[in-house]
Amino acid sequence: MIVSVGILASRALGFLRAIALAAILGATRQADLFQDAFTIPDILFYLMAGGFLSITLIPILTRHLDDEREKWRSFVAVVRPVAFGMVGLTLIAMVLARPIVGAVFREFSPSELDQLAHLMRIVFPAQIFFVLGSLFMAVQYAHKRFFIPVLAPVIYNLGIIVGGLVTASTSSADGFIWGALAGAAVGNFGLQWYGAHRLGLRWERDVPWNHPALKEYLLLALPLMLGQSVAVLDEQLLRVFGQLAGTGATGLLAYSRRLNMLPVGMIAQAAGVAAYPFLASLFSQGRRAEFNATVTRALQYGIVAGCGAAAAVVGAALPAVRLAYQRGQFGPEDTLIASGLLVIYAVSIPFWAAHQLYARAFYAQRRMWVPVGVGTAATVVAVPLYLWFFHLWGLGGIALASTVSIILYSVGLGVAWHMRATAWRPIVATWWRSTVAGVVAGYATWGVVRLITRTDIPGVGASLAAVGAGAVVVAVVYSGLSRLLGGRELTDLLGRAG
Repeated sequence: MIVSVGILASRALGFLRAIALAAILGATRQADLFQDAFTIPDILFYLMAGGFLSITLIPILTRHLDDEREKWRSFVAVVRPVAFGMVGLTLIAMVLARPIVGAVFREFSPSELDQLAHLMRIVFPAQIFFVLGSLFMAVQYAHKRFFIPVLAPVIYNLGIIVGGLVTASTSSADGFIWGALAGAAVGNFGLQWYGAHRLGLRWERDVPWNHPALKEYLLLALPLMLGQSVAVLDEQLLRVFGQLAGTGATGLLAYSRRLNMLPVGMIAQAAGVAAYPFLASLFSQGRRAEFNATVTRALQYGIVAGCGAAAAVVGAALPAVRLAYQRGQFGPEDTLIASGLLVIYAVSIPFWAAHQLYARAFYAQRRMWVPVGVGTAATVVAVPLYLWFFHLWGLGGIALASTVSIILYSVGLGVAWHMRATAWRPIVATWWRSTVAGVVAGYATWGVVRLITRTDIPGVGASLAAVGAGAVVVAVVYSGLSRLLGGRELTDLLGRAG
């Protein structure tokens, strides 16, 4: 619940961030430049296994929780080479920023490439803060402390919003980019150092470079560095292929995806982040039956919540986008395009939830190569899929390729997991009940929303009424039909929360 509330706050601010971007930059080339400025820095972060540093370090620290000295020696053994490596790669990338963007973004003019390289050089140092902050977060997660880590994206998004508002009159991406750097420095690095320091973090001297913890870390992290899953690269693929669809396309894809990631964060990310330390602990203690039962139960909850959220987003996509973005530089035509993209994205929500939990289950067992192999295979399939779908359906094809790629990745992980675990029947039963209930609830919600927003350009009041009525309809229809079909997951989940 702590993680979910924290992610809700983060996603809400991310939503406000998108509103500010849409109002100030709209669906313009500046919006594209803002999105594209993060592409190469984010890839550098992923190549350093930045998104998985907490996952790889938590099992190492957990094993030494009762031995303070060895715990911090292990921490120093890992953080030292990671910090040196990340700083070195960042400096090289900053120097080579202009030729890199020239090779990747061929649709931009020379002046636009110069501006993109400038923005990218501002963003690059933030990756150092992200990487080191992830290690400080791992210390807190290993001690089952979640509050301060969930504040990191909240402050990061606040930084972007404040930076954009300060320079709003210029209608350029610079202020947003400087805000991102400041948010990363404060929220992802400074605050996380404080959180780890509160738990006794100290720098142990004379830790050898060949400390066993470093070897263990490399064995866990190497697969994550070599293989890049489609879930990790999803946002980058949208940016790369979005440039093929013309001016403003990358921004429209990003605005729609931002709305979709609000429920994804609350359901999928929260479940994965919160479950992992407990799964790692159960597995290290040899409690295999309890481990498998926890994975199955978490998957059922995630699927049920994800399908319900997908139904709500599909049914109320148009008024939601109108409320979120239709102001300033973002006009009615942009709203229609973005809402169509959002409907396509929404189908992926329950699959994001399943992917997060399956992957964490494998990580807890230290079977890193399985999710990495499946994710890399899904990425190999995704790249031609993006090109094919774009040529068939244009901008909507890019969103569809993103959704199909996540579905393939999730299904692949599920097949790999259940080849060795026997509890596949409850998962399949939950899937079919939730899918049927979600389709009916989504259609019912769409019908009610359409009745309320039947005018061409409804006002804010009509859009608010449509979203509110849609929420009520989807809750009643989805929960009622799920229960009618024999599902008890919602009742069980609410009972446990109570």
